[in-house]
Amino acid sequence: MNSQEPMWKRKLVHSLKERNRKESSFFDGIFTANNRLFDANVQLQLENLRLSVENEQLRSGAGQSHGGSGASSAKIQALEKKLMTQQEELTELHKRKGENAQMIVDLNVKLAEMTRKSQDREEKYAEQVTLNGSLKAEVQMLTNNISELKDLNTILRDEYTALQLAHSAVEDKLRKVQDENRQLVDRLMKYKAKDADKLNEENENLLRKRTEKMRRELEDAAQDASRRSSSPILPLDRGSLADLSGAGAKAAGFFSVSLPTSVHLRFDAHDGEVNAVRWCPLDRIIATGGADRKVKLWDVGTGTMEPRGTLVGSNAGVNSVDFDSTGTMILGTSNDFASRVWTVTDQRLRHTLTGHSGKVMAAKFLGEHTRVVTGSHDRTLKVWDLRNRACIETKFAGSSCNDLVTTDGSGSCIISGHFDKKIRFWDTRTDSSSNDIVLSGRVASLDLSRDCKYLLSCVRDDTIKLLDLRMSHVVKSFSHDGFKVGCDWSRVSFSSDATYIAAGSADGAVYIWNVAGRLETILKDHSSAVTATSWHPFSSVLATVDRSKKCTIWTDA
Repeated sequence: MNSQEPMWKRKLVHSLKERNRKESSFFDGIFTANNRLFDANVQLQLENLRLSVENEQLRSGAGQSHGGSGASSAKIQALEKKLMTQQEELTELHKRKGENAQMIVDLNVKLAEMTRKSQDREEKYAEQVTLNGSLKAEVQMLTNNISELKDLNTILRDEYTALQLAHSAVEDKLRKVQDENRQLVDRLMKYKAKDADKLNEENENLLRKRTEKMRRELEDAAQDASRRSSSPILPLDRGSLADLSGAGAKAAGFFSVSLPTSVHLRFDAHDGEVNAVRWCPLDRIIATGGADRKVKLWDVGTGTMEPRGTLVGSNAGVNSVDFDSTGTMILGTSNDFASRVWTVTDQRLRHTLTGHSGKVMAAKFLGEHTRVVTGSHDRTLKVWDLRNRACIETKFAGSSCNDLVTTDGSGSCIISGHFDKKIRFWDTRTDSSSNDIVLSGRVASLDLSRDCKYLLSCVRDDTIKLLDLRMSHVVKSFSHDGFKVGCDWSRVSFSSDATYIAAGSADGAVYIWNVAGRLETILKDHSSAVTATSWHPFSSVLATVDRSKKCTIWTDA
């Protein structure tokens, strides 16, 4: 074999020779025996031929000698016997020759099959050799890739170490900045607390002066009206309701509210449905909250609608709005599980109160502008301290809260209306409620008279209940065939002297009853369900909003 041939070819030839040697070794004895029998057969044939010739010669000699001698006869018999023996041996040898020939045929068939298998194995071996070559090339490529990845990993590890060192340095710097910021915030909070105290004092003085001035003006107006009137206003026929009217009129400064009859202003308040409306306690400014996630301020005291600002920051629709007692701060609740406090003058977002796990439906200031109570669909009420921006108390109601009110200036008592048809009374000094009142349907909204003796409740069975808080029971129920509560947060309200109540219906009408139970008037201007009503705290002006973005101001002119 040529020494220049490739190694795999030499190995293949060596493997074939070795396999041929191993497989042919089993047949060497058969081939040798067959050759030996073949040679013996040839010799026996020659011997048989020779004996045949001798037999013929003896037969010829015997015929000529007419019987010959006994020795010749014996010799002939011996030769015949030997011939018979040789013939038998020849027959046996032919038989064995046939068997060996059949064995050779079988072995040839087996050899052909083994040769075919050998060829198949050679082909598979060639394929495996080719595959092995490709796999070696792939292994080499992967080895190179692994080497490159190791180099890249080393580079990235070095970069990561450098970035970690930089991150540690930045963290140290951030920690120092946070400490400085905390100190600055503490100082700022102290300064703000001082400014707030001064501002509160100034607001209280201003409010006192305005209230005194307005009281004097209202007293003068009432005296002039009484002089011009020929007949006095008759009291209500029921003792408790007359007491309600008289107490309300006294709280409002000895003036009576007249019924609104005509539309003073009509405008689009929001881009979507309007959920809430509230009058500012010291000015003819209203605040509206809508599904467009905004709280808007409107000046309606000049005979025209003038936008005063838009309060933003809510991430979902606004459900309710409320002013503090000085009219300097406004509180709004939202479907994004939070409540927010803005200042009216600069319209800046001051506080964001997060902690509820459901949409917040109602919120009120608790006596002072530094505390707030919120009611949510997560079945809890939370009390917040705005100075610390933290929840200081959580009350577990067990049912979704749709509205709430506070009963006194100190905010020590909270009344909440719930989905389970209950009105709950809470003392901020205790954790549990007491003297729950069960109504005939889900409570949609609440409103409190100015003397805190009577509570108004809108119920989803299309009725409005008037409750005497001194006796803790319902004293009057208001309903009408056409009156239908339009939503779960439909807000009803007392007039400023607690003589009338106003409620919006699902058909767009506004129903006004007197506290004696008589339906006084039905105001029709809205084209969709009225969601909220609000009386001005010192006049007969009524504001109503609906689900088709409209706001209407009603007066008695």
